[in-house]
Amino acid sequence: MERSELGHWLRLLGTPEIGNDAARRLLTAFGTPQAVFEQDVSVLARVVNARQLRHLAEPPAGHADLLEKTWQWLQQRPEQRRVLVPGQDDYPAALLNMADPPLLLYATGALARWQAFAAAGRGLAIVGSRKPTPQGLAHARQFARGAASAGWTIVSGLAQGVDGAAHEGALEGMADDASQPATVAVVGTGLDSVYPKVHLALARAISARGMLLSEYPLGTPPLAANFPRRNRLIAGLSRGTLVVEAALRSGSLITARLAAEQGREVFAIPGSIHAPQAGGCHQLIQQGAKLVTRIEEVLEEFDAATAAAAAPAPAEPRPDDDVLAHIGFDPMGLDALAARTGLPTAILQARLLELELDGHIVRLPGALFQRFAAA
Repeated sequence: MERSELGHWLRLLGTPEIGNDAARRLLTAFGTPQAVFEQDVSVLARVVNARQLRHLAEPPAGHADLLEKTWQWLQQRPEQRRVLVPGQDDYPAALLNMADPPLLLYATGALARWQAFAAAGRGLAIVGSRKPTPQGLAHARQFARGAASAGWTIVSGLAQGVDGAAHEGALEGMADDASQPATVAVVGTGLDSVYPKVHLALARAISARGMLLSEYPLGTPPLAANFPRRNRLIAGLSRGTLVVEAALRSGSLITARLAAEQGREVFAIPGSIHAPQAGGCHQLIQQGAKLVTRIEEVLEEFDAATAAAAAPAPAEPRPDDDVLAHIGFDPMGLDALAARTGLPTAILQARLLELELDGHIVRLPGALFQRFAAA
């Protein structure tokens, strides 16, 4: 990406009042960030409200410094660092199935292995307690090691406890000739810092054989609100999420819920009924998560799902997948569209994103969709 293009992306996504929803609407309408800023005010006013319009008129405070800092960060290690946006070959295809995909990702690590993962998405999320039992740490490391040795990439959040053990196990199990990164750490800070500091050495090891990802600009501190939000990316990058240990109020349950909402598999390791770290796992199992005791059970589930997806479609009539034909010029919610089309939620969301990016529909607040009426 050229410096000027990077500047337009940083300006759009850094503009106050312009969140992902508004940025997506602008990109749908005009194609690129540069084109957004080339529009007349009267044209922009058709897409954003008056308050947003005022903020778009000038670069946000600190924009020039952030652009310089980000550009220098990229130039220091071009073989390891990159920014990823939808439409690029190395933007993870799995994230396009999400209702709220990130519009810009910062990446650092083994870029030579990254593109295979971005295309194939052979990822397993392993998450759990920040204060696990010794057995929980052993399980996280053991399951991650086994999955990595079988060619899967372990996705987690670089937190203390289960996350760290999962990253370490993946690095231990990765074959030297692996085509994918051993592990992907999705963090809630800018990539110019490591949080928690105790994982500085682990982050360096991941950047050598795996990948560190963030949707937050350089200089972003560890704000509490960022970590639950980054969990949607951990779930979205993975075909399934394994919860090793989690209390009933654990953030890992957020990741599991997001995985289920995205149509991904959810697995949980059972524990003692007397251990608070097992309460969340037991709740997930009661809600339909698959109880597993060996990594082979997880991989077998993936193999079965792959085989089912590759099987020929049955001869009887299929649900109508012409999604656009079912969207009118009045706003419509996802549940109503799912009922009309008969499509699974994950497939429907992917098709809606395609239609949005092609300019056929617009996404409205409240998870509503509306057919785009050309002026």
